[in-house]
Amino acid sequence: MKIVSMTKEHLEGVLVVENNSFTNPWSEESFLSELEKETSINLVALKDEKVVGYAVLSTVLDEGDLLDIAVDENFRRQKIASALFEKIFETALERKLSFITLEVRESSVPAIKLYQSRGFETVGIRKNYYHKPTENAVLMTKYF
Repeated sequence: MKIVSMTKEHLEGVLVVENNSFTNPWSEESFLSELEKETSINLVALKDEKVVGYAVLSTVLDEGDLLDIAVDENFRRQKIASALFEKIFETALERKLSFITLEVRESSVPAIKLYQSRGFETVGIRKNYYHKPTENAVLMTKYF
C-alpha cells in the first residue's frame, strides 16, 4: 500500500469509496474543486493501484481542516487510515500548521476512537450539523 497525492485519475475510485462510506457524499465537483486549490492537501491510499482510501485537508494560514477521510469498507482495520494520518501530519508539520480540526458524527464511535488515538481532542459540539439523518457533530482538534 502507498500514499500518494490525489489526481483526477483517482476520482472514479475515490467516488466509489465516498458513496459507500457516507449518507450525504461529496460530488465529483467538490473533489475537483479541492484538487485545484494550492491550499488543499489531497491524498489517496492505493493497494495494487486501486483506491482504498483518501483524505482531503484544507489549510488557511497555520490552520488545517480535515474535510473528508474514508477507507473502503473491504480494507478497514488494515492501518490505512493510520497511514493517511501519518502523511497528513507530516505535511502539516512541513507547512507549519498549528492545529487540525475535524467534525465527526456523534454516533460514529469507531471514527471518534480512531481520531482520539491519533491525538485529536473533543473541543465542542455542532448542533444538527449533519443531515440524512440530522445529527450533531463532535468537533475535534489536534494541536501541533
